[in-house]
Amino acid sequence: MLTTVFSTETVPWLWVQVGAVVGWLGAIGLVAIGLSYGVHAEPETVRKAVHIGTGNIILLAWWLRVPVWMGLSAAIVFTLLAFFSARYPLLPGLDTIGRKSLGTVFYAVSIGILIAAFWSSAPYLAVLGVLVMTWGDGIAGLWGRRFGHHQYTVWGMQKSWEGSLAMAVISGLVSGLVLLGVQGNGWETWLSAIAIAVVATGLETVSKWGLDNLTVPIGSAMVAWVLGYLF
Repeated sequence: MLTTVFSTETVPWLWVQVGAVVGWLGAIGLVAIGLSYGVHAEPETVRKAVHIGTGNIILLAWWLRVPVWMGLSAAIVFTLLAFFSARYPLLPGLDTIGRKSLGTVFYAVSIGILIAAFWSSAPYLAVLGVLVMTWGDGIAGLWGRRFGHHQYTVWGMQKSWEGSLAMAVISGLVSGLVLLGVQGNGWETWLSAIAIAVVATGLETVSKWGLDNLTVPIGSAMVAWVLGYLF
């Protein structure tokens, strides 16, 4: 069995996949260190840079056709690193000091769940869910922090209309681009993208304690799956 899985034809490509994943994560770590100690960027900026950079690894994994076991292994390792980093300053930029949240842990867990659920049958759904969280929440946080002049409060959480609008626009755009490559340029694609954007923005707005990193990617993927089935 092992000789079949790890034949002379598959082993070289396996090493390419492993090297690409490890190299990408290592590069993100170096960027975080550079931002933290090189240019002394704000902790929130570092956190969002790691957030966006890490999430984009799903595109690399999709392109390289990384197997399920490798994706799950990477998600588990990142979950453990994020958990211990939330308690001890192991990795710069994963969690902002003073932020009472396990958001990065939920982020890694959501990637693992999406890979387990969709990677074998419909990997684009896992990609869509991760990228909505990666870019939607990442850009919304930075945009709202910089331009969020119109505030509102939900469950004690301070939000901005500018940040929520950015979340909706980026989520819709990301969803549309992913679905465009899979379903083609039809009305179903863009209607689905709008629905995903609305759901993702709503989940990001009401989720506390960093749970949006779990609810948004999974919720977005589920909406895409349901609408894809109906259409």
